[in-house]
Amino acid sequence: MDLRKIKKLIELLEESHLSEIEIHEGEESVRLIRHPEPASPPSAPAYFMPPSVPTEAVRSPMSGGLADASADADEPVLPDGEIVRSPMVGTFYGSPNPESAPFVQEGTEVSAGDTLCLVEAMKMFNQIEAEFAGRVVAVLVEDGQPVEFDEPLFVIRKT
Repeated sequence: MDLRKIKKLIELLEESHLSEIEIHEGEESVRLIRHPEPASPPSAPAYFMPPSVPTEAVRSPMSGGLADASADADEPVLPDGEIVRSPMVGTFYGSPNPESAPFVQEGTEVSAGDTLCLVEAMKMFNQIEAEFAGRVVAVLVEDGQPVEFDEPLFVIRKT
């Protein structure tokens, strides 16, 4: 692949909001990944707050008590448990096809290796599996929604 093309891809990545670009040209491929700046931690948009968390009052992690939800509307509060994050940029699918039931819902018991969802990336469907046994306490993404690398998808409380 031509060095000029690679430089152009770097410029495109810097100008866009993308965090990753991968290009295949014949047998050659180039993958560019933008790492977030360490000075500012990434913050998830407010629409990741699961519907089961009341919006009037949320638990404040610092005080251990209740805090006004409007005090910190930029940072969603997730239920206690292990967060399952997206390993790639793509589109989230909670079921194998639109007519099927979702792989998991809130309250579903999962075992290590159970399929939680699919993330479509570059026309390939990648199964996201549970790494441990537990109960799904929150599904943080809607079906068909685009997801970023390392974006929270589920909260699972280990059993």
